[in-house]
Amino acid sequence: MRYIVTGVDGKLSSRVAELMLQNVPGNELTFTCYKIDRLPIDKRKRWENEGVRIVEADYNNKESLVKAFEGGDRLFLISGLDVGKRVEQHKNAIDAAIENGVQHITYTSFIGATDPAYEHVFVTPDHTATEKYLESTGIKYAALRNNLYLETFMTMRAMLAFMSDGKWVTTAGEGKATLVHKDDCAAAAAAALLGKGGDRKVFNIVGSQAISVREISEIISKRSGINLEYIPATQEEYYAYLEKLNIPHDMSGDFSKSPAPFSANDVVDNDQAVGDGLFNVESNDIEFLTGHKPKTALDIASNFDYIWQNHITNWRQIK
Repeated sequence: MRYIVTGVDGKLSSRVAELMLQNVPGNELTFTCYKIDRLPIDKRKRWENEGVRIVEADYNNKESLVKAFEGGDRLFLISGLDVGKRVEQHKNAIDAAIENGVQHITYTSFIGATDPAYEHVFVTPDHTATEKYLESTGIKYAALRNNLYLETFMTMRAMLAFMSDGKWVTTAGEGKATLVHKDDCAAAAAAALLGKGGDRKVFNIVGSQAISVREISEIISKRSGINLEYIPATQEEYYAYLEKLNIPHDMSGDFSKSPAPFSANDVVDNDQAVGDGLFNVESNDIEFLTGHKPKTALDIASNFDYIWQNHITNWRQIK
């Protein structure tokens, strides 16, 4: 059996890769990344010494994917970053997998992917189309519908507040969401890739605690000793706040001065959906796949003290 993990130069897939190495001999693993030189040299050497096949693969280049997926049986397909372009990219990867005889695809989707109530959320349509395409091909698959990451709010959103004289602006209001720890997402993904989900096609990968963004800001204020002013805002006010921080309106903008890799459209829309209660989804699917309950914000808060202690001002500095 050969397992393929895509996008191992990213933070979620790199976690999945490490978990797979704990369960599968390295010579049964293929790890792909956009550019091999983006991998830390020590990590790459360790993986290669364990027998892992590491290859470059570009979602925009189907030929590279066909080559990368050679000999594979089960594939972990991490969703791309280019919102609006990902449907074709994911199709390339799915087609390449099928051409290589891959038997099962584990795909990182998004909460509400096939629910019309979520179709207005900025990132949802790409996942809706990808799940629909997976279903149309007849290949076996598992769609892991991840909720928003706890880390995003405890690192990048906190960072933006610290950079704005302690003003935490958001459209989330008092809404709550079962935000999820990325380590729990990785554990669920590795379990699904290993086949522990059986023939189920859909898993809601969410946290065990419904928490508001205000509550997260209060946790960080208490730990840092820095008063963070929580400011519920309109969409227009939130866009203006993000523009002052040099965060582009959409993904086609200039990110050269942006402290974050996401667009204002993404941030404003996701926070608004939190405020509307769309991400307050209950599920025990992480426990079903992994045998353990998801971690809460308080469980992992100490992991991110370095954001304020080291005065982090750019997402590339985030661990």
